Amino acid sequence: MSSSLERQQASFMSSMSAASSKLAGTKRALAPPSPSPSVGSVASAIAAGNGTPRKAADRVETPAHNIVYSQPAATGTGLNIITQVTYAIAWLRGKDEPRTYLEILGHLSGLHWSPSYQEEFVEAMRRTREIQWIPDPNLSEQTWQSGTYLHRPKVPGVRNKTQLLAYLQKKTDASCVGVKELKDGWPDCEKAINELEAEHKILVIRVKKEGSPRYVWLDDPSLFHEVDPELKVMWQKVEVPGTDTIVQRLKAASQKPASEDPRDKMTAAPKAEKKKRAQRRTGKATNTHMEHLLKDYSHMKR
Repeated sequence: MSSSLERQQASFMSSMSAASSKLAGTKRALAPPSPSPSVGSVASAIAAGNGTPRKAADRVETPAHNIVYSQPAATGTGLNIITQVTYAIAWLRGKDEPRTYLEILGHLSGLHWSPSYQEEFVEAMRRTREIQWIPDPNLSEQTWQSGTYLHRPKVPGVRNKTQLLAYLQKKTDASCVGVKELKDGWPDCEKAINELEAEHKILVIRVKKEGSPRYVWLDDPSLFHEVDPELKVMWQKVEVPGTDTIVQRLKAASQKPASEDPRDKMTAAPKAEKKKRAQRRTGKATNTHMEHLLKDYSHMKR
């Protein structure tokens, strides 16, 4: 029994060795890799928690290090002469004493500017209406570096209560002065305006919402008379008749009420009827005065 099993095992091993030798002698060509993802890669991607696999075009590769992009060049903001003159006006507005051009350049950090640019800046300041150039009295011939500069406000010479009253008294008409124009040379003028109003030396028109002063007129304190508070209360208690009652009483007194609407008369007045234009009769027109010219003279031909 054992000998028969040994013979079968030996024949099986010999057949297996012959088959392996035949396979080793022949080479198989491998198929090219498929562009589509394999089942294993899809399964691994889903197992990793990425959900559905993305296409290669949708995947964004993260760079290995941060890329520093080039920054834009300096645009020159703030170096324009008009801009610098505006800054100079704002700085001089808060100064009571004249300033030299070097002090102005020091405030603007412009001492490093080229001499040609500084000269151009000084000429632009002298042409500006808001800046007053004061020539140097010790020099017979002025240069672009000489003289001092002072802010020229819209209302000149008004920086306190006394100067404001003097300016209003010099006016030849009853026009007002705008608080906005006063603030151009006197930024903190509201406190003084409130004090002068309380003293009845000026009249003030204020903004309804904010209550800030807007226009100022000259006032005379001698014309002000204090009214007894009891009289004010009695005055408020007096009932004023209605508008209809006042109109009726004025008409009864043969007076024309000022509140009467002139449009009421226009609606009450009867409309004048327009005369109808007579239609022109169209008929046969005969020129009786030319009948002798229209006679038939054909029988008189020769």
